[in-house]
Amino acid sequence: MAAFDTLRWRDGRLELLDQRALPAAANYVGCDSARAVAEGIRDMVVRGAPAIGCAAAYGVALEAGRLRASTFPDLAAALEAAHGLLAASRPTAVNLSWALARMRGRQAALGACAPGVLADELLAEAHRIREEDERLNHVLGAHGAALIPDGARILTHCNAGALATAGHGTALGVIRSAVAAGKAVSVYADETRPFLQGARLTAWELAQDGIPVTVIVDAAAGHLMSRGEIDVVIVGADRVAANGDVANKIGTYPLAVLARRHGLPFYVACPLSSVDPAIGRGADIPIEERLGDEVTGHDGVRWAPAGVGARNPVFDVTPAALVSALITERGVTHAPDRARMRSLLESGRAAAPVRASSPRSPRSPRR
Repeated sequence: MAAFDTLRWRDGRLELLDQRALPAAANYVGCDSARAVAEGIRDMVVRGAPAIGCAAAYGVALEAGRLRASTFPDLAAALEAAHGLLAASRPTAVNLSWALARMRGRQAALGACAPGVLADELLAEAHRIREEDERLNHVLGAHGAALIPDGARILTHCNAGALATAGHGTALGVIRSAVAAGKAVSVYADETRPFLQGARLTAWELAQDGIPVTVIVDAAAGHLMSRGEIDVVIVGADRVAANGDVANKIGTYPLAVLARRHGLPFYVACPLSSVDPAIGRGADIPIEERLGDEVTGHDGVRWAPAGVGARNPVFDVTPAALVSALITERGVTHAPDRARMRSLLESGRAAAPVRASSPRSPRSPRR
């Protein structure tokens, strides 16, 4: 499954699968500097919190490699500037700052060593971050798969798959792991306006894997829930606050409200690197807002009248009270709150998973 590479290291540079071109073409964009990586993150060549973190780590490594023949003071100054460029590329996904902090920690541990040695060690650290992300996604997926009933009809929003990570995925990783465990599932993918990550990316990933997927408009989710045609909702996360509030792609919060209204489990799957203990509650998470022209038209075609304004917040916050469980590499934490999040981070203990229930029949609609 997921045979493509979201990001790869080739011939001394980072190559990013251009997610703006999917599903029409699978093109790679080469990056040879921190600035090029920052532009790739900002322009959505690469997206998804874990993938952004991995790319940022490589951005630091690229800058070190570019200046491996310089003096240590010059290299240190260039790395500081690289951290600033990368940190400013997108504000909401905490994996970016997590990865940069890890690269900075590795640099500090090495001290004033030869620039060539520092460059090699930072590249090795970036490789480790990428490899660990994919490995942990498989662990996370196995934990989450236990929650998915055989025959489940799953709704997901945005793209939390291999394209959003170093491989396997978070929400889609749970789905892939459920399929690998022998469960027959099908997926509804919200199209996810305005960038259409669901219609373009999630549908492409699942079709590549042969997992049944149907695209729906974002506003159709409540209708399908009311008819008993959805059993589980599972999404990813760009940042989770210390109290369990979750920031994810815009449109996630309404799904959580609808899931609660219709008695459906609402699961959030993410690595621990997406949890930010420094943010006390979701209201304090910085929410990126992009240009309105992503809403008013696309690819040179404008469908809104000229002169009409548009708001384009990229994320929203789902209160922890609406999250049935948080799925991480440490297991399943049911009904996350401040105390359970603290336990998850400090001790690695998480609540034991519950036995998955049988999916409801579409002939028994909920009201």
